[in-house]
Amino acid sequence: MCGIVGAVALNGSASLDIDAAISQLEHRGPDDVGRWTDGRCSLGFRRLAIIDLSRGGHQPRASACGRYHLVFNGEIYNYRELRTELQAHGRTFASASDSEVLLAAFEQWGEGCLPRLNGMFAFAVWDVQERELFVARDRVGKKPLYYCTAAGRFLFASELQALLTDPAVTREPDLAGLDQYLRWGYVPPPATGFSHVSKLPPGHWLRVRPGRTPVTAIREWWRLDYEPKLDVDEADACDALREQVTDAVRLRMISDVPLGAFLSGGIDSSIVVGLMAGMSGSPVKTYSIGFSEAAYNELPHARRVAERFGTDHHEVVVKPDAASLLPMLVRHFGEPFADSSAIPTYYVSQVARRGVTVALNGDGGDESFAGYERYVGALLADRIARVPGSAATMRAISSILPSGTGQKSRIRTAARFLAVAGQPLPSRYRRWQGYFDDDARSRLYGDAMRPYVDAIRPDWFDRLFDDIEGLSAVDQAMSVDVRSYLPSDLLVKVDITSMACSLEARSPLLDHRVMELAARLPVAYKLRGRRTKHLLLKAFEDLLPPENVNRRKMGFGVPVGEWFRGPMTGLLRDALLGEEARSRGIARPSEVERLVDDHLARRGDHTPLLWSLLVLELWFRELVDGHRPSTSDDHACSA
Repeated sequence: MCGIVGAVALNGSASLDIDAAISQLEHRGPDDVGRWTDGRCSLGFRRLAIIDLSRGGHQPRASACGRYHLVFNGEIYNYRELRTELQAHGRTFASASDSEVLLAAFEQWGEGCLPRLNGMFAFAVWDVQERELFVARDRVGKKPLYYCTAAGRFLFASELQALLTDPAVTREPDLAGLDQYLRWGYVPPPATGFSHVSKLPPGHWLRVRPGRTPVTAIREWWRLDYEPKLDVDEADACDALREQVTDAVRLRMISDVPLGAFLSGGIDSSIVVGLMAGMSGSPVKTYSIGFSEAAYNELPHARRVAERFGTDHHEVVVKPDAASLLPMLVRHFGEPFADSSAIPTYYVSQVARRGVTVALNGDGGDESFAGYERYVGALLADRIARVPGSAATMRAISSILPSGTGQKSRIRTAARFLAVAGQPLPSRYRRWQGYFDDDARSRLYGDAMRPYVDAIRPDWFDRLFDDIEGLSAVDQAMSVDVRSYLPSDLLVKVDITSMACSLEARSPLLDHRVMELAARLPVAYKLRGRRTKHLLLKAFEDLLPPENVNRRKMGFGVPVGEWFRGPMTGLLRDALLGEEARSRGIARPSEVERLVDDHLARRGDHTPLLWSLLVLELWFRELVDGHRPSTSDDHACSA
């Protein structure tokens, strides 16, 4: 695990202030630092030592013949099996590190090594002979990779902070990207919050070939397929699933440093902890987060699982001091990011890092096994949409429901569902998942953003549905989540917050073998009536306390709405109603003031909208305002 940076000369030299860039990544790798250059390419890295704690894991790493030079962020879990296969091809190894195996795999198979890798990764290989850079990112996007061109160089890094140390990288905001942020709470790839910086999408590789046409080329190398469905009975499917998940956990317990697990008390993390307990010779260290607000507190459920498996359990209760934490988190994310659960994820990572260097989690179970209530909604809405006149009826019912209170209100959830139940799936899903919908953005946007309200253009989100029309409504919803919400929200949140604490987070349920098996199973195996995760529950029913199974899913919510009405009122008013925010032209001051006043007076709950606006304003203050603009006219490479 590490942070990586690099530069390739498109003309002239590849000068890059490596020291300044990698200093911004020290949190991603406090154990070692490395640099290499040949005048055309410069590479740098910071290492968090996990496997082979000696210098065997040092990077940048050169191949034996000196042709290839690698920097690599992540873990290759099947590196031992790959090393055995490569040895059969005559390769020899001088260390026990996965980075040496990855470089040998690339040398042996080129880009063909990617489907053989089981892991999380973003890596770059410079080919001295061909003067070509190859960059790749893992299947679902666990490890990030940002890039741009500036002053005749192609630059890349694990985090935006490292790129922004280069004075030639402009910090001009990308208003189209900010429009997407206000829709979804994140900026989808390849865009970022900055107009001249891009991010490599998950499951893609990129080549940079200076002096040749095209200079850059991007290709998708992995896509999760939901068809054809497997012809397998439920009992055999349970056995296959249990075997795959168990092996995924086994691989992610390979470590030369202490490891533990995040434990929420939900189904997914409980399964992971239960399997870990069965494979560990000592109590598993588990870490849980809670809140004083009962509606958001899962500590009793996590404690029940910890007691069942005799773990070495640690808990922390988050108090509303986000005002002191937010600016730091905004800098780490580098671009606007509105998932408020980043706060407890950071805190649980901070607590876990005191005892372990690696923490397993349950991420990915919802997206693979239909764990969200919205998948039930997708199924029901699909049936409703087939009934003539149903759309108008559902909207009418929605309009007379009371507004409900709080983000977790069942009335609020029902109203959101019924308002769009008769619409096509893309429209329904946009409303269920979005922050500011079209009407809200029309009311909100100031002069700078007005063009993005009325613009008629293919939308990023709509394009996700282009090639999946033949799938069932539930499979379509899961496919869209795997290519949007999962990589751009959940995985970004966990990577940034855990690495900010120098902690490696591993996700067994995101093993591609588990995901590919789950995707090909019949929908009825995952969603049985209103019972979500049916097959996962059946396969692991012996590990799960009944009390934890038979309760409504809580999610990883944060009581930000109440914090706004209490200790964060001052920050909210200062940031959103102050002169700096008013002068940007992003939002109409009168509309922002209405949202703030309504929320504080409990005339409505605008928590997600206010939080996204607050983070956006802090992003401007921390990363845009006061920084010298670049004179470079270079633009980021585009996909």
